[in-house]
Amino acid sequence: MKKKKLPSSYTILFVLIILIAISTYFIPAGRYELDESGSPIVGTYHKVDPNPQGVMDVVISPFEGLYDAIDVAAFILMVGGFLGIVMKTGAIDKGITRITRRFKGKQSLMLVILTVLFALGGTTFGMAEETMAFYPLLIPVVLAAGYDTITAVAVILFGSGVGVLASTVNPFATGIASGFAGIALGDGIVLRLLLFIGLTSFAVYYILRYAGKIKKDPSASLVHDQQSENMKHFSVGKEEENVSMTKNDKIVLILFALTFLVMIYSVIPFSDLGIEFIPTLSWWFPELSALFLIMGIIIALAARMPEKDIVDNFIYGASDLIGVALIIGLSRSITVIMNNSMITDTILNYGENLLSNVGQSIFAAICYVFYLPLSLLIPSTSALATLSMPIIAPLGDFAGVARSTIITAFQSACGLVNLITPTSGVVMGALTIGRISYGKWLKFMAVPLAVLLVVSLGAIMISAAI
Repeated sequence: MKKKKLPSSYTILFVLIILIAISTYFIPAGRYELDESGSPIVGTYHKVDPNPQGVMDVVISPFEGLYDAIDVAAFILMVGGFLGIVMKTGAIDKGITRITRRFKGKQSLMLVILTVLFALGGTTFGMAEETMAFYPLLIPVVLAAGYDTITAVAVILFGSGVGVLASTVNPFATGIASGFAGIALGDGIVLRLLLFIGLTSFAVYYILRYAGKIKKDPSASLVHDQQSENMKHFSVGKEEENVSMTKNDKIVLILFALTFLVMIYSVIPFSDLGIEFIPTLSWWFPELSALFLIMGIIIALAARMPEKDIVDNFIYGASDLIGVALIIGLSRSITVIMNNSMITDTILNYGENLLSNVGQSIFAAICYVFYLPLSLLIPSTSALATLSMPIIAPLGDFAGVARSTIITAFQSACGLVNLITPTSGVVMGALTIGRISYGKWLKFMAVPLAVLLVVSLGAIMISAAI
């Protein structure tokens, strides 16, 4: 019997577009009065003449959605091109390899450093698919150190995943969500930074605790019955290739790190935080797109990449994210349908009436719980952010909850689900490479999931109440 697969995010979104268009024939049209900042004013909702959306409106809406979100889509493509050039230089691969070699005999320290590095990748640029190249590299090293494949997969998958969960400036989650919520990327960064430090520390502790157990007692490994077979499969014990880093590789790594440091600095609203002596750049998608384009070219030149290779690698990297750019337009088309039919404010009014008295903390918790099942259906954080933020963020205004808190709830819930969801190619691909059954991964992640849920939800509820 052939196993049924869930439809893709594109299909789910297109079905939603059709359903929303049908709903415009039944949901009354209405409007709120807006304040100077463009936010709806409580108590000013009134009905207007209906404008239901037909077949042609549905067909055109994805293009209108892409036009509306072209700054976000262009930014995503620039990030893709930048990563395409950086990954092609091989400097990232060599850097990871050098770390694993250097810490032979200091395996625990190696696990700590690698987990933190992958977490940093997750929190800054949403490192996910990019991790797939590291599993074949890291698993043999971890096995040779006396651990198991779950330890190796956890360092990469759990490490990068907890970074994505606590994204600080991740353009694919925080960036897109902030754009459609109408706030700066740096808004709420203090809470997200605290979550990142706390949850990454827990991830390191949990991985070290598990690794220490199986180091003392190999039978404690969840994949103990596969250990000898895994050692053979990953050729543990064979002579490993000695990888040396060139001066150009080191320059590439420095420029790579500098790019994200500049991005982080450029989006932090220092003046809003009461730090007046540090100038605020207040960059947004056009400036950030230019940053990644320019730094991609500079890194390519530093790596002495020929002109044709610069263009080819940039285009190749951007092409990897064309799907993300297109799905942003498709997701945004739902907002286009709702806005054109003038039912958006009606839905907001329903939400205002339903949630106005629940309190800030409860509202934030509802947002968090709302995103858990939705993330199973739409594992793409960029698609889900584009789809939901134009609706959920204004609802927070009525409940008195900052939009940055809602974004943190969104990315935390998505990040939690994407650590284990079977609809994620990253999760299932990692488990396949590591020869780990899905059931054993769930068993390993049971305690961390509970801790991450309690800590992230608690922090969000406290933040909403303050």
